Amino acid sequence: MKPSLFSRKLLLVTAVLAATLGTASLEAEPGRYRFNQDNTPGWTLMTAAERSEFQNKIWAAKTYDECKAIQTEHHAVIAARAQDKGVTLNVPRQNACDRMQTRGVLK
Repeated sequence: MKPSLFSRKLLLVTAVLAATLGTASLEAEPGRYRFNQDNTPGWTLMTAAERSEFQNKIWAAKTYDECKAIQTEHHAVIAARAQDKGVTLNVPRQNACDRMQTRGVLK
């Protein structure tokens, strides 16, 4: 017996909803700055482990100055890597530390 049109639509809606809820858990926690290739200089020059480590360091920062120090160190390493590979780094529209401070995440 062939499923009804209603059953197929219900199945499709359920699948889309499940996929949407499943991906929500992979995103940054609410209030956290979400890092990606558009806002993190050298994103494509880092391994997945390096990206994760950088994000965790920034998220663990308690103060604006600590965040900026982590960011400055990261930028120096990535700038050298980019120069070695002849790559131009993107300049993000917003600074993660500034944005986190504005949101009250950093003191």
